[in-house]
Amino acid sequence: MDGPVGPSPCKLSSGREESQDTHTARLDAREASDGSCQSNCQCDKTQGEVKIRSKRYGRGAVESGLTHECGVFGAIGTGDWPTQVDVAQVICLGLVALQHRGQESAGIVTSEGKSARTFNSHKGMGLINNIFNDEAMRKLKGNLGIGHTRYSTSAASEEVNCQPFVVHTAHGALAVAHNGELVNCSSLRKMVLGRGVGLSTHSDSELITQALCLNPPEGETNGPDWPARINNLMRLAPLSYSLVIMLKDKIYAVRDPYGNRPLCLGKILPLGSSFLTNGIAKNGVDDKAEGWVVSSESCGFLSIGARYVREVLPGEIVEMSRRGIRTVAVVERPPDKQQAFCIFEYVYFARADSIFEGQMVYSARLQCGRMLARESPVDADIVSSVPESGTAAAHGYARQSGIPFMEVLCKNRYVGRTFIQPSTRLRQLGVAKKFGALSENVRGKRIVLIDDSIVRGNTIGPIIKLLRDAGAAEVHIRIASPPLKYPCYMGINIPTREELIANKMDSFKLAEHVGADSLEYLSVEGLVSAVHYNMKTCAETGLGGHCTACLTGEYPGGLPDDVDW
Repeated sequence: MDGPVGPSPCKLSSGREESQDTHTARLDAREASDGSCQSNCQCDKTQGEVKIRSKRYGRGAVESGLTHECGVFGAIGTGDWPTQVDVAQVICLGLVALQHRGQESAGIVTSEGKSARTFNSHKGMGLINNIFNDEAMRKLKGNLGIGHTRYSTSAASEEVNCQPFVVHTAHGALAVAHNGELVNCSSLRKMVLGRGVGLSTHSDSELITQALCLNPPEGETNGPDWPARINNLMRLAPLSYSLVIMLKDKIYAVRDPYGNRPLCLGKILPLGSSFLTNGIAKNGVDDKAEGWVVSSESCGFLSIGARYVREVLPGEIVEMSRRGIRTVAVVERPPDKQQAFCIFEYVYFARADSIFEGQMVYSARLQCGRMLARESPVDADIVSSVPESGTAAAHGYARQSGIPFMEVLCKNRYVGRTFIQPSTRLRQLGVAKKFGALSENVRGKRIVLIDDSIVRGNTIGPIIKLLRDAGAAEVHIRIASPPLKYPCYMGINIPTREELIANKMDSFKLAEHVGADSLEYLSVEGLVSAVHYNMKTCAETGLGGHCTACLTGEYPGGLPDDVDW
């Protein structure tokens, strides 16, 4: 039987069924917005509605909001083994740097490279530093390993869903860590179950792991051909994923053909080496790598003594071994399709010091602020931000407009993100706990407040009230991204259009609703232009093209028939 029986469904007005959890989330969203869609709703009625029943059906409540699914990391020592690189420690530090991508659970799996039958593993719920204590780290001996930190979107927040997933095949153990969400999960699941393979969770990542255990259509003559198996998986599931796959003595780094989720490579250098990004040390000799790392983002490389090398290309399968790295295959996407790297990595998800497409995320956010100032100027005394992801854009707005930047909000860094609070009331109380107003900077001032995005509109109102209570004369909200209007089924938790405030109110009504003097968004064209401003050309990087589906409703692979949520 395929998984536990879920809660009894509710009937929607359209006649389709909806799980109790989704039904409850929908009612919470309507309560938060003072009612369901009214006659003056701004919803785009021309866009086909995405079914949402079975993907989350029976999996427990999943709090909706703008949350990324996960971060993946892998490391391997080069040369003679046992390696001098503390692989487990490198992975742990790498996951700490990716903690912003997932705070619910984490895991590390290592291999000593000797036995194909046994891996060392430790997984748990919570933050990295709470899971991996000294005792746990001592058990994670190995010359190679992979790690994962997770938010749940497609499966409940339970320890059984912690990654990396490990399965024992006829050819040895296999471990997989996955960032993203399979678009055609339903059809792939039916195919795997039809081959007689049992699945113990609802996680896409376990599904990927089991699918890799299947023989490729062309067969295998001399043991498992893992690149062929990965290639076959990529053809069965075109998006969305970045994977790190570990065998006894190798790691495969894999990015879907559309390049929707990020993945990059780094080189672990000997102590005292230069960390120049061009790969040449001060003495003019190319540094010999002590190991290689692969990560969802490059932000943690310097802290582990690694140098950023490049991104894994869309559709590329990179083999990492004690001899180094090499590309073993590139799976092409359809010729009429462009790369579709998630543009919200630049807007919100990634850490500002990460590098995508030859540019630092910070520079793209700075340019978004400049574009926003050109598109939506306003007379004001100071420019400020909702810290911290709106800060780079605020500096860009200030530089372009000539209005000075000044901090107006003090952030309590020991309060969790507001979007993971369990109810609207607690989310709003969370804002009061999270920020304080710098009243000396605020009193009597006309403020332009920059934020990166608005999802439900629950948190910006209390922030505006906080500033007005501190004496602000005017508060003008400027959002450094376009309005979110469509759900994402590729690893970002934006589950229903009903919850997105931009589908209920235009910018004028929303300004009135949240108590702002004015409110404007960056245009889609402005966002794309800002991201392209400092981006290296496609010829230099082999990259180019972005997914704007949550903004425009234009999905990179189209909207497949079997999308089930």
